[in-house]
Amino acid sequence: MNASMEMLDGAVKQNEEKILEELAVLCRQPSISAQAVGIEETAQLTASMLRKRGFDTQILPTNGFPVVYAERKGISDRTLLFYNHYDVQPPEPLDLWTTPPFEPEIREGKMFARGVSDDKGHFMARLAAIDSFLALEKELPCTIKFLLEGEEEIGSVNLGAFIRENKELLAADGCIWESGGVDENDIPEQQAGMRGICYVELVARTAGQDAHSGLGGSIFPNAAWRLVWALNTLKDQNERIQIAGFYDKVVPASDRDMELLADLPDNAPALKEGYGLDGFLLGLEGGVEFQRRAIFEPTCTICGLTAGYQGPGSKTVLPAEARAKIDFRLVPDMRPEDVLEQLRTHLDAHGFADIKIHFLGGNPAGRTPIDNPFLELVVQTAEEVYGVPQRIVPMSGGSGPNYHFLEVLHIPVAMAGIGYPGENIHAPDEHIRLEDLYKGIQHTIRIIRAFAEQ
Repeated sequence: MNASMEMLDGAVKQNEEKILEELAVLCRQPSISAQAVGIEETAQLTASMLRKRGFDTQILPTNGFPVVYAERKGISDRTLLFYNHYDVQPPEPLDLWTTPPFEPEIREGKMFARGVSDDKGHFMARLAAIDSFLALEKELPCTIKFLLEGEEEIGSVNLGAFIRENKELLAADGCIWESGGVDENDIPEQQAGMRGICYVELVARTAGQDAHSGLGGSIFPNAAWRLVWALNTLKDQNERIQIAGFYDKVVPASDRDMELLADLPDNAPALKEGYGLDGFLLGLEGGVEFQRRAIFEPTCTICGLTAGYQGPGSKTVLPAEARAKIDFRLVPDMRPEDVLEQLRTHLDAHGFADIKIHFLGGNPAGRTPIDNPFLELVVQTAEEVYGVPQRIVPMSGGSGPNYHFLEVLHIPVAMAGIGYPGENIHAPDEHIRLEDLYKGIQHTIRIIRAFAEQ
């Protein structure tokens, strides 16, 4: 039988305590890809959670951390792929957590833990939706596949190769992405694409060891200054990136994109207050151009600088090595390999051939067409849960490996999840609101049902 939505939602309500208990077990297990902590254990744990629900599950190797793949046949031949990741960000700084990051705690209608929103809560929401179907209908309405990777938080460096080598295994008719949620006004959002990224580390080395700054300050080359001078050539004070050819392949926002941006709420005041900003770059204060720059403009961001002594007090040292980590956010149709080549050429041309470039990962941007029927299905099925359809945002300012799903597997990608702007992902006191978790489960139920019948 086809259970009614009221019955399926009721099954979620009856199962709330078990959902939270299972999510807490998953969040207690550290899975920090940047530090290679708990990865194998978490892969095994997520695989066991899927097997418990009747999925044929495999833990498949990559050149890095393993991928968890699972599949369960459904009544319809249509196949829905859920993409999630089981790795999390490092929890530091630990002293800023109210409770320990891997000891989940519920306070004031929220669950706090590292990874509870990014991305273990999203995975649990999908399992809970599946549980409702299996409890009432015994079978899934359609075939469902899961792909969970363990390297999303370090750039998904091996996922592209894995997807290219397993196209038949991963074949599907649509993909629900690992994230999603509501905006500042609790309106559900559909981010129809993601910017790409090219992440590099620049290394300047000028000597075999650090030196006394009094001895070498006037006669030794200084790696920190060398790197600062190189960085100074990359972008001007008007935020224009100075690398030759960098903007050549940039596809500007379309008229339809600009219409969608014009419909978005003005989040500039909330961002300004929330991040304690005096103002935005280039004097922007909100509006359509503010929204356009936030997602359709490529970036060059210094994410970290390291050189010499940075401990308490003073140490008169002349550093032999300096490092800078930089991410370039890419828009359609830019490619990480092009940026790497352009960056090398730029540094060489400006006299910095000695600066080494270490590529730390990247993906091109990826977008699902706004008029795609699958995207529209996900947008519309939100209304019964949230009271309104998802508001479409043409593209996210963030990045992820959706390009491989769109361009290698040739399947549309849409977002639906349990997040909200105040969830502190990648920061201390990461959390989810339990209300968002249950709404995300209900939305997922409706996506599965509508997708099977589409």
